[in-house]
Amino acid sequence: MTTDLHGSGLDALSDLVSHTTTQGIPTLYAPGAGEVTAGLLFRVGRADETLPTAGITHLVEHLALHRLGLSDLHYNGTTSMTYTHFQVTGDEDEVVEYLNSVCAALRDLPLDRLETEKEILRTEAAGRGGGPDSQLPLWRYGAQGYGLTSCNELGTRTLTADQVRQWAEARFTRDNAVLWITSDHVPDGLDLTLPAGTRISAPAPTSALPVTPAYIRGDDGRVVFNAVVRRSTAAAVFADVLGRALYRDLRQEGGYSYSAEADYSPRDADFATLTGYADALPQKQDAVVGGFVDTLARLRAGRIEQAELDSARAKALKAYNTPDLSAALLPSFALSLLLGHRLLTPEQGRAELHAVTVADLREVAREAWADGLLQVPGRDADWAGFTPAPQYSEAALTGTRHQSLGDERVTLSIGTEGVSLLTPGGPVSVRYDACAAMTARPDGARSLTGNDGFSVTIEPTLFRGVTPERIAAVDAAVSAAVVVRMPARDPERIPQPPESEPEPERARQRRGQGGTAGRGWTAALWFFGVLAIAWAMLGTAVTVDETGSAHTDGARIFLFWFLELPLLWQIRAMRQRRARARADC
Repeated sequence: MTTDLHGSGLDALSDLVSHTTTQGIPTLYAPGAGEVTAGLLFRVGRADETLPTAGITHLVEHLALHRLGLSDLHYNGTTSMTYTHFQVTGDEDEVVEYLNSVCAALRDLPLDRLETEKEILRTEAAGRGGGPDSQLPLWRYGAQGYGLTSCNELGTRTLTADQVRQWAEARFTRDNAVLWITSDHVPDGLDLTLPAGTRISAPAPTSALPVTPAYIRGDDGRVVFNAVVRRSTAAAVFADVLGRALYRDLRQEGGYSYSAEADYSPRDADFATLTGYADALPQKQDAVVGGFVDTLARLRAGRIEQAELDSARAKALKAYNTPDLSAALLPSFALSLLLGHRLLTPEQGRAELHAVTVADLREVAREAWADGLLQVPGRDADWAGFTPAPQYSEAALTGTRHQSLGDERVTLSIGTEGVSLLTPGGPVSVRYDACAAMTARPDGARSLTGNDGFSVTIEPTLFRGVTPERIAAVDAAVSAAVVVRMPARDPERIPQPPESEPEPERARQRRGQGGTAGRGWTAALWFFGVLAIAWAMLGTAVTVDETGSAHTDGARIFLFWFLELPLLWQIRAMRQRRARARADC
C-alpha cells in the first residue's frame, strides 16, 4: 500500500511545501537557512501498546539508534503517546547517513542488544520524575490506550526478541511513516527501504471516568486541570488565554503561585488535551485551589476581556512571521498528515485566528469544564461542582476470605471471577476477564491491574491463609498473555506483617497471679466491710443509749467510734491493693 498524498490537503500547500514519496514514504520538504534538519515520523506510540508490552515502541527506538554510537551529529529519538520521531540536524551527507542508519536498523534490529537496552530503559525510568499531570491519563483512560503514559514500562522486563521484531515489522513501515526535510530537494543517496504496511489510525479512547467534571486528590504543591477538547484554532487560543489568566490571577495578583500556565497538545486527528497547572506552597494550597477554580468559572461564564483574546491572537499570529516559515511548519504539517488532521495554509491559519471571538472562547471553556479532571492537593473539590473520581470498584467479588495480618479491617477475597480487596472505604476489584496485566514474583506475590486502572496486590505473607494452592488458582484464571514475570526479590524486601510484641514472662506471671489475688482481696474486703458495719451499728446503739440516760458517758461513745477508724483505713488500703492487682492483669 502506498499513501496517496493527493487529497490530503498538501496540494493547497504547493506554493509553500513540496511533496513526493521516497521509497514509498510520503515526504515533505522546503528550504531552510543553515544546516539541514530532517525528521522521520511513525504513527506508533505508547497508546498503541498494552500494559504487559508497555515500552516496546521505546525499545525499538533505542535499538534503531544504537549503531550510531557516539556521533557528533545532533540527533534524537522520541516516543510519544501516538508517534515516534527520529530527528537529525547536520549537513546533507550527515542527514543521509543518519536516516539510512535508522532504516537499516529497523529492517534488522540489533536484538543482541535487547537485554542491555531493557536495562537502560529501566534505569532511565527510575531517574525520570513524573510531570505534574503524570497520573491524570490513568484516571481518565484506565490502564490501557492513552492511559498507559501513566504506567511503568512493564515490557522492559519480559519482552522477547520475536515480539520486538514483529512489532517493528508491523508498525515501522513505509506506509505508516512521513518524512520531512528542510531542503529544496530530497538528498541523493537515501536508502529508506522499509516493509510495506498500512497507515494505522490512532487508537480509540477508553474511559475510566463515569462522570465529569471529576476530581482526584494528588500530591501537595500541585493543582492540575485537564480536559479533552475538539481540535480547533479557538481551542488553541483558549489555552493561551487560560495560561495568561492563571498567571495573572494566581501569581501577579494573588501571589499564591510561582508557576501558573496552560498547554494545548494534539491527541489524535480530532481531539486535543488542554492542561492547566499551578504550583503552591503548603500554606497557600487552599488559596491556589480556590483561585484556580474561580479562574475556570470566570472563563466558563464568558467573562473574558477582548484584550485577553487580542493578546493571545497576536502571539499566535507572530508565529507566521517566523523566518523560513515553510521550513518551520514542516514538523507540524508532517504530524498532521501522519494523524490525518487537516492541513491549513498560512493564509487559512491567519484567517481562522482573526475569526475567533470571545463567544468562541466561552464555548471552549464550557466544553473543557464539562470534560474536566481536576487534581487537587489532598483535599475535596465537591464544593466547586466536581464529582470524586471512583476510588473504589462498584462491587466486591465473592471468593475465599483472607484477613490482613496487619489490619483486621482489610480482607482479601480470591474468587472464580476475580479478586477483591475489601477495605473500610469500599472494595477494590479486578476481574480476570478485564485484567490488563498481572505481575508475578517467584515468592508468590501477584499484582493484578484492571483495564479501569484499579489494582489488587496479593502478598502471601500479609494475608492469612493465602496458600500456594490459592495463588495457583489465580494463575490458572488469568490469561497467560497478560502475565509479566518479575525477578526474585531480596528476602529482606519481601513485606512481613507487623510483629506483635512478646509478652514478658514476669507480666504473664503477674497476670496469672492477678486473678487469684483479685479474688482474695475481694473476699477480705467483704469480711472487713461487714465487720465495720456491725461495729458502726453497735456504736450507734451505744450512742443512743448513752445520750438517753441521765449520766451520759462521752468517753465511752468516743471510744466506740474511735475504734471504727482502723477498720475504715484497712478497707481503703485493701481497695487500693485490689486495684493494683487488677491493673497488673
